[in-house]
Amino acid sequence: MYHFLYPLSDDFGVFNLFRYLTFRAGGALMTAFLISFLMGPSVIGMLKRRQKKGQPIRLDGPEGHIISKQGTPTMGGFLILLGLSAGTVLWTDITNQYVWACLIITTGFGLIGFMDDYYKITRASSDGVSGKMKLLMEVVVSVVAILVILDKAGPEIGSQLAIPLFKDMLIDLGWFMVPFGVFMLVASSNSVNLTDGLDGLAVMPVIIAAGTFALIAYLVGNVVFANYLQLTYVAGAGELAVFCAAIIGAGLGFLWFNAPPAMVFMGDTGSLALGGALGAVSVITKHEIVLGIVGGLFVLETVSVIVQVVSFKLTGKRVFRMAPIHHHYEKKGWAEPTIVIRFWIIAVLLALVGLATLKLR
Repeated sequence: MYHFLYPLSDDFGVFNLFRYLTFRAGGALMTAFLISFLMGPSVIGMLKRRQKKGQPIRLDGPEGHIISKQGTPTMGGFLILLGLSAGTVLWTDITNQYVWACLIITTGFGLIGFMDDYYKITRASSDGVSGKMKLLMEVVVSVVAILVILDKAGPEIGSQLAIPLFKDMLIDLGWFMVPFGVFMLVASSNSVNLTDGLDGLAVMPVIIAAGTFALIAYLVGNVVFANYLQLTYVAGAGELAVFCAAIIGAGLGFLWFNAPPAMVFMGDTGSLALGGALGAVSVITKHEIVLGIVGGLFVLETVSVIVQVVSFKLTGKRVFRMAPIHHHYEKKGWAEPTIVIRFWIIAVLLALVGLATLKLR
């Protein structure tokens, strides 16, 4: 819609609104929310009919899940992708190459997650696509997206890694930026996937991170604000504020149905796509390291799994009662809503710390 109305804005005053990122971000948020929210009941009903037993529950997981979550359908991430894609296409400048890079990652990782969820359901097992195959497909999609990003950014800033807290400190990674960017996308995607283990646990921190990066994208895409805050100016990155707003809207619409007790699970369809989207925005805006702060909850969940596996292989002992760490607190007797809300609080605090790096230079 924005793409077609923008040329008319010089002649029709009302259409001048479409020049403003803030207006279009609000439009994308509301569009994504309404589509996700209004389509929710019909999509969930369809998933229930096709998934007779719902998402397969891990037998080695918390005992309460076998009872409380049995029969709940998965692949609810389709709702998020539906709202996110519509909000993005309708309200962004669809000629912007950065937008297309983000859509490549989001839809590509979403399809990989869909395959994984599909195999789990059809095999009635918590094992989906093999880890090696999933990783290979993620790397291929990531390489395509990173090359699109670098082509748009150009040689001047495309290969640069910005260091937070230091003004004008850039490290030229050269062609190593390709594997580094791929690592960021894959790591971000899978860390969100690991966090998605309790009702509402993953989607709200994603919404918080998307809100943070909507502001970052707006600032680095504006030459005046970027120079004032001594950030690396990235021409065209401002459009990603609209993309991030669409993530927020689609996430809120999904959360309506995913709030405890969940009517539907996100599944890998949603978690891989959302994690990849955040990673792509961080690479484009030159705030890859800040993503590690803002998404610190996802990092914590991932590290807990790594520590658990390494400790068990080396010593035969487990550090946590169960990994990822949210299951550890379940094993300790914390109620699921208590874990979810406390983790949300941590996500908010980490987002504030990440935003503080914009000024502390």
